[in-house]
Amino acid sequence: MTSKLSRRDFVISAATATGGLLVGLTVPGYAAEFADKTWAADSADPREVNAWVVIQPDETVILRCPMAEMGQGTGSGLPMLLAEELECDWSKVKVEFSSVNRNIRENNIYGDQLTAGSRGIRTTWPYVQQAGASARARLIQAAANKWNVPAKDCSAAMGKVLHKASGRSLSFGSLVADAAKVKLAAEPAIKTPEQFKLAGTRQPRLDSPAKSTGSAKFGIDTREKDQLYASIMSCPVFGGKLVSVDDSAVKNRRGVKQVVKLDDAVAVVADNYWRANEALKLLKPVWDGGAAAHTDSAGFAKAYRDALDGPLVTARNDGDAKSAIAKSQHVITAEYETPLLAHATMEPCNATVHLQKDRLDIWMGSQSALSNAQMAAEETGLKPDQIYFHQMYLGGGFGRRTFGDELRHAIRVAKAGNIDVPLQLLWSREQDMRADRYRPQSAIRLKGALTADGKLEALYIQSVCASIQRSTGRKVKDGIDFTALEGIGPSVPYNKIPNWYTGQMLKDTHVPVGYWRSVGGSQNCFYLESFIDELAHAAGKDPLEFRRSLTDRVDSLAVLAKLEEISNWHKPLPAGRGRGLSLVDNHEALGGQVAEVTIQPNGAVKVDRVFAATDAYHVVNPNLVDAQIEGGVIFGMTAMLYGEITVKNGAVVQSNFNDYRMVRMPDVPDTMATLALTGGKDEKGKPKWGGVGECSTAPIAAAIANAIFAASGKRIRSLPLKNIRLTELASL
Repeated sequence: MTSKLSRRDFVISAATATGGLLVGLTVPGYAAEFADKTWAADSADPREVNAWVVIQPDETVILRCPMAEMGQGTGSGLPMLLAEELECDWSKVKVEFSSVNRNIRENNIYGDQLTAGSRGIRTTWPYVQQAGASARARLIQAAANKWNVPAKDCSAAMGKVLHKASGRSLSFGSLVADAAKVKLAAEPAIKTPEQFKLAGTRQPRLDSPAKSTGSAKFGIDTREKDQLYASIMSCPVFGGKLVSVDDSAVKNRRGVKQVVKLDDAVAVVADNYWRANEALKLLKPVWDGGAAAHTDSAGFAKAYRDALDGPLVTARNDGDAKSAIAKSQHVITAEYETPLLAHATMEPCNATVHLQKDRLDIWMGSQSALSNAQMAAEETGLKPDQIYFHQMYLGGGFGRRTFGDELRHAIRVAKAGNIDVPLQLLWSREQDMRADRYRPQSAIRLKGALTADGKLEALYIQSVCASIQRSTGRKVKDGIDFTALEGIGPSVPYNKIPNWYTGQMLKDTHVPVGYWRSVGGSQNCFYLESFIDELAHAAGKDPLEFRRSLTDRVDSLAVLAKLEEISNWHKPLPAGRGRGLSLVDNHEALGGQVAEVTIQPNGAVKVDRVFAATDAYHVVNPNLVDAQIEGGVIFGMTAMLYGEITVKNGAVVQSNFNDYRMVRMPDVPDTMATLALTGGKDEKGKPKWGGVGECSTAPIAAAIANAIFAASGKRIRSLPLKNIRLTELASL
């Protein structure tokens, strides 16, 4: 975390609202989206206390969380930081999603409300902590005023203000109204991680009970009065158009209300989703795919490989790698490639909208609620403050739920159909799979120069990748897309490679690409860490020791040491089994994994065990980190073993989990997740907080590939593994 923040940047305003304590924050200079502002209570909300923190007379403490909850645990970690500072009863803390409409009305008081890039805690912690600290100070001062004693003689604990000398105490709830009137001479300092008592401990998730009982509400669970349902089919070829549609077979079907034609899609609206989707299957649309209808995956792959010989834009240039490679007597060269990947979230994309003359209500789970609401305003012609976004739980996101494609569909169907009641548009699994914004396809060539004594002297990397930035409508400066550089650009675990060149070519197709968990890190970590293993083997060095020689970063060395310990790295394995190692610096966290695999007699690869060590610098709840790592391993394993989106005649071939296989329970390895915390600081000496959602996914592909080599002598340079003749591995 490198943003600037000082406690004097926080300006606190107090007001009384429905018997609660109002705490407002102004944070100029911390981030552009948190502009200088004073927050005030919303009198329209009877529960209103403040924008971030609610303290109710019954002692319930509510955090208004600006981040989505899609299983990553932000909705449990941030409340712990609030409770830490506030000194309230942790058992009485609850969470609500912050209001998007209010954020719009009050000049982005909740920031960008973007949940991506493992930034849920690492960018939000100072606001939550300061809000809690300020509220605690005001409560203490209110009690001191009642008792006519100095505030310094009072303290807070378990939701009460205590005066030790007299033995008196008052609950937070009884002090709320008075605390709201307190003006502090100076804002209190927030705690450092070394002072934490609650934060840093293992605590149960706040959302687990509701998700266990089924009472948690996801977007797909939305049920409003008079609600209708829509199922939609987009043109199979991205960028194509709807020419015509024969809807005669569905006009008289039970429950069907209408068929709605869009420029590039057709939808059926009915009184329940099943009827809408069954009717949709009976439609006979005619599409015009344009020139893209003649493309396929084989052509894409060849074009990417051929482009490796084309001109590149310099993205990293340390030393003189080209010269070092030219002079070296020992140069290793390898080419790798990876395919398009779908997100395949458990909950398919969906959005429920109620479009009225002067108001639009939206119910959906979104990673980017604010930007989705702003897009909705553009689609409807309404003012931004006429958009009311009701954030729901997300059944998986992984980057897919940042774009709002399903919301755009829902609005356009509602507009075109003149539907004035709530309308839920739910993508079928097939629509979800074939209308994704995929992880980019890419190809890479790596060259490494070794000295006579086996030291890595130079790396020369040529990368060809589709541009996420261009695909999502953003400009690319100087021909460089930073998302495609993650893992081969500036942020890598190694700082002792004297000569390093990375050149990039952006090569797009008609297939849209987007943010996929770990973004560029997933494919680039596979490339770099597999190649580092190749270099270690060529140098005759142990892969772990070879990596040690490439860095003096404290976090890299700590993670390597922990992996060496927990995996029994140096213990020999029987024939047919192997260990592989991978390391990644991704989204401000350092993560490493060791995979153990067995090559079975039929050639199948069984991932037996995975050992993971992570330095996230500071951690709020280790339970959340463990879960993230375990989930990230499984997510990355799916991509490595099975993940592949192919294109034929311009259209995506895969449709459902029958042909886009996921890791299943028998495939899941035993996983040991552990922390290797170094207590990192930023350049100002303040606590550094890292993310864990991305760095848990990126390393596993290379770790498995390197383990396969250790077991069989076979290098894996293209994914997924299912496309490789595994029987060859068994014979080896």
